[in-house]
Amino acid sequence: MRMTFRWYGEGNDSVTLEQIKQIPGVEGVVWALHHRQAGEVWPEEEVMEVKKQADAHGFHLDVVESINVHEDIKLGKASRDEYIENYKISLRNVAKAGARVVCFNFMPVFDWTRTDLFKELGDGSTALFYEKSKVENMDPDELIKQTTDSGYTMPGWEPERLKTIEDSFRAYETVDEEQLWKNMEHFLLEVLPVAEEEGIKMAIHPDDPPWSVFNLPRIINSESAIERYLSISDSPSHCLTLCSGSLGANPENDIPHIIRRFADRIAFAHIRNVKTYDNGDFIETSHRSRDGSVPIDDVVRAYHEAGFKGYVRPDHGRHLWDEDCRPGYGLYDRALGIMYLWGLWDAYELEKRKGVG
Repeated sequence: MRMTFRWYGEGNDSVTLEQIKQIPGVEGVVWALHHRQAGEVWPEEEVMEVKKQADAHGFHLDVVESINVHEDIKLGKASRDEYIENYKISLRNVAKAGARVVCFNFMPVFDWTRTDLFKELGDGSTALFYEKSKVENMDPDELIKQTTDSGYTMPGWEPERLKTIEDSFRAYETVDEEQLWKNMEHFLLEVLPVAEEEGIKMAIHPDDPPWSVFNLPRIINSESAIERYLSISDSPSHCLTLCSGSLGANPENDIPHIIRRFADRIAFAHIRNVKTYDNGDFIETSHRSRDGSVPIDDVVRAYHEAGFKGYVRPDHGRHLWDEDCRPGYGLYDRALGIMYLWGLWDAYELEKRKGVG
């Protein structure tokens, strides 16, 4: 596996490239032009500026997360073709900086949903928390306010995007899951030929959480949904970002099994743990298997058995030792997570050399 670390860019992240460089085994940063809104072209000069910054620290920019898909594309509006053409230009421009994977999602309105960004755990650390009954009974505006009050820009919750939130909700009243599937297929069949030309794998991220929120359609949320998604095209650029935390919020999703089944189509792996509750709540925990409900040890074993050579990053971490950071994206716990993942991987490598297991 090839270890990476998500970085939000100079002046937009509490974590520096100098700090990331000190985490063993990290070879690249997962990046984006976060100031660019969905539908805008990513200019070549801005892309190359990020490359210059990464090159100075010996990092590659193989993985982009994310070139966001404009809402008009998801809705299937007449204006979508303009935004799809812009997306193609952006793909060509990131390829010039060495991009090999573009992680994206097709979640309507909200990229992800949590009800508490700093829920305290028993050890005094805090983490992202989802309270199901609260979501079912709260107004979306209330959720928007508490999510954007962290002091950091949050991907998927950009102020410009949220200005039209009421219009977006109204628009989705006529778009059900089947229509969303059709709109996604149209987008993919347009962009995959360009991605293939540029040597880029388009790797969709599952819905987070993997069920409907505020009655919005969600479609990438289970093994059967992944199977349907991957059947859309046999292009080598048609791939998956397997997020153990997003899918793992639903206990019915067997993450190690999903990895073993679709390993050859996984271009990018987000590895994180969540503790789930019978009432539908879940909270993000340390990466350690016993701290949550996702068997991270078996998740890594599944990748190891598959000879996975794709990109991996530790996903959301807890907030430790009074660190002031973007919710879920501090330095300390993600660095601890990397060392746990490497420890598992190295143990499985040793087993393999000794003929054990």
